[in-house]
Amino acid sequence: MSDLFQHAQDKKQPDKAPPKAAVAKPAKASQPSGDGEYTAKDIEVLEGLEPVRRRPGMYIGGTDERALHHLAAEIIDNSMDEAVAGHAGRIEVALGEDGALTVRDNGRGIPIDPHPKFKDKSALEVIMTTLHSGGKFSGKNYETSGGLHGVGLSVVNALSSELIVEVARDKKLWRQTYSQGNPTSKLEDAGAVNNRRGTTVTFSPDPEIFGARCAFKPQALYRMARSKAYLFKGVEIRWSCDPKLLKADDPTPAEATFHFPGGLGDYLQASLEARKCLTDQPFVGEGKLNGGTGRAEWAIAWPLDEEGFCSSYCNTIPTAQGGTHETGLKSALSRGLRAYGDLVKNKEAAKVQADDITGGAAIMLSVFIADPQFQGQTKDKLSNAEAHRLVETAVRDHFDHWLSGHPAQANALLEHAIERAEMRLKRRAAKETKRQSATRRVRLPGKLSDCTRNTSQGTEIFLVEGDSAGGSAKQARLRETQAVLPLRGKILNVASATADKMRANQELSDLIEALGCGTGDQFMEDDLRYEKVIIMTDADVDGAHIASLLMTFFFQEMPTLVETGHLYLALPPLYRLSQGGKSAYARDDAHKDELMETVFNGRGKVDVSRFKGLGEMPPSQLKETTMDPTKRILLRVTIPTGDGPEIKTEAKKTAKLVESLMGRKPELRFAYIQEHAKFVQDIDI
Repeated sequence: MSDLFQHAQDKKQPDKAPPKAAVAKPAKASQPSGDGEYTAKDIEVLEGLEPVRRRPGMYIGGTDERALHHLAAEIIDNSMDEAVAGHAGRIEVALGEDGALTVRDNGRGIPIDPHPKFKDKSALEVIMTTLHSGGKFSGKNYETSGGLHGVGLSVVNALSSELIVEVARDKKLWRQTYSQGNPTSKLEDAGAVNNRRGTTVTFSPDPEIFGARCAFKPQALYRMARSKAYLFKGVEIRWSCDPKLLKADDPTPAEATFHFPGGLGDYLQASLEARKCLTDQPFVGEGKLNGGTGRAEWAIAWPLDEEGFCSSYCNTIPTAQGGTHETGLKSALSRGLRAYGDLVKNKEAAKVQADDITGGAAIMLSVFIADPQFQGQTKDKLSNAEAHRLVETAVRDHFDHWLSGHPAQANALLEHAIERAEMRLKRRAAKETKRQSATRRVRLPGKLSDCTRNTSQGTEIFLVEGDSAGGSAKQARLRETQAVLPLRGKILNVASATADKMRANQELSDLIEALGCGTGDQFMEDDLRYEKVIIMTDADVDGAHIASLLMTFFFQEMPTLVETGHLYLALPPLYRLSQGGKSAYARDDAHKDELMETVFNGRGKVDVSRFKGLGEMPPSQLKETTMDPTKRILLRVTIPTGDGPEIKTEAKKTAKLVESLMGRKPELRFAYIQEHAKFVQDIDI
């Protein structure tokens, strides 16, 4: 969920022309100038609310569904400003059967006495009919507010076919009606009221502006009302909707009351529900901005599925495009986590950036500041330069205390951010390599003895340990279809190594270049230069270790290569048994004993020789036992693939096993050894 409103549509309709009655006329009637003349007679002066009806997109961003609901937001925001200022504790939002929306609060009520500048009009009528009029410019009546330009209520009035405003002040009720921005009645005294105060606005969007089928969506208004209650703990919002407007499949209730003492923390808990998170507790807090009247509130969690969102608000106004308050929060998190890394002496923390810690996180941020500056009337992005510094300072102090007070969660978060940083650096390096390679011919490792066939069909590459084994394999291979790449010793364990170490490892760089298909997100199966990738190591403990390191590399960096069946293990013999003119090869001790009882069960001495390594085998024997496609035995390496629940469970078990045995935490390997030690029968020392 990128924003609580969830009612915006991507496609915006062009502004619709208003009816002729709403088009402003020149000061003096005149005939259009002919022959392309352009004179003073062609200059129009738009007065009052005429600019709003002529160009509604300048004020509400268009005439589509999103702009329609922006009208509702403007009226609700006015009531929220009263609540935030401490003058209202209840707001009612009601959608009637006729589609008219009513917003009522128990605040101070709009002033109804004559305005000192326009003595023939009440302050209420001035606000309703004049752009840039209101009580939020000086900061005396509202320390923080969402209304800044004094156009919200007047714009709604201009774009409504009918609007009724009621004000309860000093135990009296006042009422006035409007249509398309013009008053249709005088300000009327509607009588005495005892237990009522505040402002009530009921309006119907003008179909001449928004189209004949324009209508508020109950679900969008419901979510809007609920979001406002989350953003300010001290307000209670009552929602109601005529049941006739609710469709059968619409989950929106006809009535609801919102009051959330936990604020954004309550919302985060409700939105995440049963989803597992990286930390046991979310990072929730609030603080004053530089000790002034402003304040910030935040709630952040890190879901394990990394399907997060970032929703930010300023003075209860949703800032869908972010702004300086968001960058301040992200800066506080990244700097705080790097400082914690220095504290625990983790050098890898220095590479962590803001996106590494906030990517995939569920973030809620709400700030209240005086005189906020937005980009445009729709207020999608906050642009106050000082907001970055104020929010960063407020959040950083709380984040430092949260990290030091929860070391287990802090360490988990640090490892998570470092892992994301390494993935980011790896992707960047892959892009740079791809960009550099685009202007030059493919460079193959010098140690690679490539095959001569031009296509990948029927070809295979043998990954062997050491130059000695590589020399034997090169002599035993079929030059047309078999390539050989010698690797020096045990390769890097990519499950526990950093991205920097992996990029600097020459053996892995040679392997990646030889295969030609890229790694990670850049992997392209069509670019794989060989049909089979065969790991061929010695049939001893060291060989098994090297094979496990290579399989870990492919599992981590090229999982698609394994899933599509390109990875194999060769099975070279460990023993050669001979008697007279008879000879056979044994894979291991069990196979040797089996051959002694079957093939060599007669009398006479049987010569048993143990191969020290593939490099000690004559090329002819290596070809006969391991490389000849007509005689050899290969094991295909597979991992669970598919969409079924059982397959997904197996896939998670496989990933967990690789992490336990090959990952960065030795305690996991120790625990695995302790758990499975009782099943070990033979130990090769």
